[in-house]
Amino acid sequence: MSGVVSRDITGQMIVLGTGTSVGVPMIGCGCDVCRSTNPKNSRTRCSVILGLPEGNLLIDTSPDMREQLLREKIGLVNAVLYTHEHADHLFGLDDLRLMQFYLGGPLPLYCEPLVEQRIRKSFDYAFASLPNLHAGAIPKIEFHPIGPVNDGHEPFSVLGATVTPVRQSHGPNFVTLGFRFGDVAYCTDVCEMPDESKDQLRGLEVLVLDALRTKPHPTHFSLDQAVALAQELGAKQTYFTHMSHDLEHEAVNASLPEGMQLAYDGLRIELC
Repeated sequence: MSGVVSRDITGQMIVLGTGTSVGVPMIGCGCDVCRSTNPKNSRTRCSVILGLPEGNLLIDTSPDMREQLLREKIGLVNAVLYTHEHADHLFGLDDLRLMQFYLGGPLPLYCEPLVEQRIRKSFDYAFASLPNLHAGAIPKIEFHPIGPVNDGHEPFSVLGATVTPVRQSHGPNFVTLGFRFGDVAYCTDVCEMPDESKDQLRGLEVLVLDALRTKPHPTHFSLDQAVALAQELGAKQTYFTHMSHDLEHEAVNASLPEGMQLAYDGLRIELC
């Protein structure tokens, strides 16, 4: 569709949100981080967007997605790729209803079967045969299954780029996907990385990795655990994401090993 206003982000990954499921500041909290005036301590829910050769690929549709896309002046999403079906990674989907006009058809969603099931249940109105709906009343989407939830997945192509899915553990009996694009990888919502997945993450220029807080957590890496995995994998640069208000940006950055930093909303990473 002509006339769509959207910043050209080709060749970049933009970190849209770096916060945990409740965001930072957290509702009702008066801690120093939640009251901080440093914008890097303000963290919307986790998501990134990549400018690929054939368009913009959004990873997850957080509840803060509309605000994130407006902030970064990104008016066009050509496809969405999902890590998993939890609410903080999914429930902004309805705000992409405009994309069906811009794309001239349904928005492609790449996800595993459990994510599709959650979308069909949570957004059931998008799949119902309701009469007399005006154009744009419901999101028009098209599912592209990645594969069975318990199997490893082969690389596949999206918007002219190769995507390598990386299987991750997100607590007891729950799995998520990380993704590698060339020499850049994005791995959020993970508390354990299988050996075969570690092998998929070697030789990276940039790794964006889950690091929730200082104390251990049953479904996310703590900061120390994330640092240890980053050292094992040996990426040239690691950024930590999905962070709670436990992590003050400047103080924690000063304590991290060389080549590791906390990510922040709006961070731009060159795709390799």
